[in-house]
This record gives sequence, structure tokens and C-alpha cells, in this order.
Amino acid sequence: MMPSYASGRGIEETLGSAVKLGKQPLWQRLAKAASAVKAALWPSRSGVPGGATDAEIAARAREFAPVVWLLGKVQSGKTSLIRVMTGCTAAEIGDGFRACTTTARIFDFPEEAPLIRFLDTRGLGEAGYDPAQDLAFSERQAHLVVVTMRALDPQQEAVADVVRLIRRRHPEWPIIVVQTALHEGYPRGAGHVMPYPFAVDAAGGLGPAGVSANLVRSLMRQRTLFAGVQGKGAIVFVPVDFTLPGDGWGPVDYGHDALVAALQNVAPAAVVSALQNLTGDANDVLASRAHPHVLGYATAAGAADLWPVAGIALVPAIQAKLLHTLGAIYGIAWNRRALGEFASALGATTLLRVASGFGARELAKLVPVYGQTAGAAAAAGMSFATTYALGKAACYFLGRRKTGASDPAGVAQAYKDALGSALRLARERGISNPHSGRAPGKTP
Repeated sequence: MMPSYASGRGIEETLGSAVKLGKQPLWQRLAKAASAVKAALWPSRSGVPGGATDAEIAARAREFAPVVWLLGKVQSGKTSLIRVMTGCTAAEIGDGFRACTTTARIFDFPEEAPLIRFLDTRGLGEAGYDPAQDLAFSERQAHLVVVTMRALDPQQEAVADVVRLIRRRHPEWPIIVVQTALHEGYPRGAGHVMPYPFAVDAAGGLGPAGVSANLVRSLMRQRTLFAGVQGKGAIVFVPVDFTLPGDGWGPVDYGHDALVAALQNVAPAAVVSALQNLTGDANDVLASRAHPHVLGYATAAGAADLWPVAGIALVPAIQAKLLHTLGAIYGIAWNRRALGEFASALGATTLLRVASGFGARELAKLVPVYGQTAGAAAAAGMSFATTYALGKAACYFLGRRKTGASDPAGVAQAYKDALGSALRLARERGISNPHSGRAPGKTP
């Protein structure tokens, strides 16, 4: 919706200012948005929906995506940890990593609108490895350090040395040490000890619980490597065993709950919020798969709306790309009939409120001083909320359509319910707080 302008400053003056600042005029931004929406919902034969805006959408989401720095040797369980936390396959994770330095790489999830980023330092423990370059890059990006160690691997001094270096520079950073591949220390024919016994820190309590003496010794030896680490940040140890269904070890996510509890206790709030939202409803596979995408695109929309006028072009394109992504997850094509039914279910009042509110928020951002703080924050928070609610309503609509059912009232209620929880999520992710300390555009 085209916002109205006060008589004191006409649209020509606004457009002229945009040109002087090297930005596209407003009408060109609106045209770009319309083209992006069309391309996202009805892609060309190339199969790349909204190709001109894909990189921009991902970049906006990355501005608020926390980074978890995975520190460990090759084959120490980093990929398995990402797999269990995100639900991605090992192949998807391997293909999704991109290089940052000669020995570091990063995995964005979801790739098209990241909710969280996993940074992997690969050279630890290898001959001639110099951590200086990786440290210089990683410590600027990381929000949490997670160390991975195979439980029966005694050669962990190189990893501990890097942890000491990190804590000398950042004594307040918490460190979570994940001790992996526990089954390698089990006696022949034994399985996981149930219930999970490793909440007991003292070695003396593990033996009576049924943990083999060999495994206990190895776990405790690794922990002694961190005894002299400086700093006031917590150091927490979590033994886990993450395997595949065909490996013969059940449960395949042994220790997952303990890892989540440790993260909730010591990780920064932004990391905890992201990790808690990597999956959705456990009883609905498609909704669970769609949830991080909804939150990622909503984050991108909120980030785009922190800047004056920019949201007018980008937010509609982000919302359209979200709908396209959800359609792919549910296996439902967004043809004009489906879009019409979805819009009808949302109701004209809801659509008008979103459109008019969007125009008013964009106009507020143009007000000097106010628009750069409170106006931008309000716009970002509401763009996040409406995009999130739109995505949740679309999930409900697509889920019913997939079974041949129709529930317009349920779609409208799904939007209303999601809108209420979205404002809390925006605050948790720092999107609606202009003084959160995060500077948009600083994340690579």
C-alpha cells in the first residue's frame, strides 16, 4: 500500500533524497517488490523463485541469527550434533557448509533464511595447524562455544589449548563440552545405561549407576584438561551418544535432553531461543519441518524493516517467498485459486489491517530521530509478527488442503494465535529492541 505524505514534504522530495543517497526511488522499490512476489509464487522455468532477492533475504536473516562455534577434531561428532539439533540429514549438512577461512566453514539453518548458524573449525589436532586465522574470524561471530570430544579419545590437548586461549580473551564466555560416542566405551553386548546417569558429576556416582570403569576414567581424564582454564564463565560437560537408526544403539539421541538443559542454563538468550525453535510440533511432521522456516523468514522481514523505506520493497517479497517455501514443504502449489481461498480465509479485515499498518509504519520510519529508533523498532517488530502469523496460518491452510479439507475459521484463528506469540519471539531475538546492541549488517 502506498503511504500518504504530509504536505510539508512531498513524494518528489522524498524520492529526490533517495536518489542523492544512492538508493532506488520508492516507485522502483515497489515495482521490484511486485516482481519479487510474482517470481516467488509463480517461479519461472529456471526453478529459482525470486532469484534476485534470495541472497538479500538470507543476509537479512543472518543479521539476527546467533552463531554456535563448534570446536573439535575431525570426526568428533560435530555433524551428528547439528543433525540431532536441526533434523537435517548428514548429506544436507555436508552440502550446506560453506568455507569462511582455509580451515573453517559455516552451516546456516535454514539455508534460505537462517535461524541459527553453526561454525565449524576443522583443523584442530592436525599437524601444522595454526588457529590464529580461525580464532580471529570465529571470535567476532560466535555467541556460544561448544567443544566436541570423542569420549575415548585421550589426545585432546590441542583442543584444550584453544579453549584456554579463547577464555583468556573472553573470560565471560560459557563453554559446553560435549563428550561423544559413548558406546565405544561400553562392554561387549552392553547398551546405553538407562535412565541417563551422567547428570552425576562425580566419578564415584557413575560406576554404581552402571557406567563402565573404562568409560568413567576416560570422561574424567578429559575433564581434568579444563581444570586450569581461566574465566568466570561456566564450563559444563555433557556426555552424549548420537547415532543413526541402523547403527543398533537406542535411543539414537541419547543425552539430547541433558544437552538441551545445559544450553538453557548457560547459553545466551538468543541462542536458547533459536535452539528451542529449530523444530515445531512433534506430532505434525510437516508443521515441525516448516516451523524454523517460518521463524527465519519472519526474522528476515523484521531485519529488513529496521531501515527507512527498505521494507516496502523487501518485506512483501520475503512473505511471498515464505509462502512458496511452505508450499514446497507441504507439496501444495500456490495457484491463484489456492491464494484466493487463503486470502478469503484470512479475511478482508486482517489483510487491510496488515496493509494499512505496514504503510503507516514505513512512513513513521522517515521521521528524523524517532524513525531511526522507536519507529524502526516498531516497524521491525510488527513486520516480524505479521510474517510469522502469515506463515503459521499458511501452514494450517496447507495442512488441511493436503487432506482435502477446508477450515477458513481455523486459518483465521491460527493467524490470530500466532500473532500473539510472535511479539514475544521478536523480543527474544532482539528484533523489536533498537538498543539491543546489535548493528544490522555486521554478520557476514
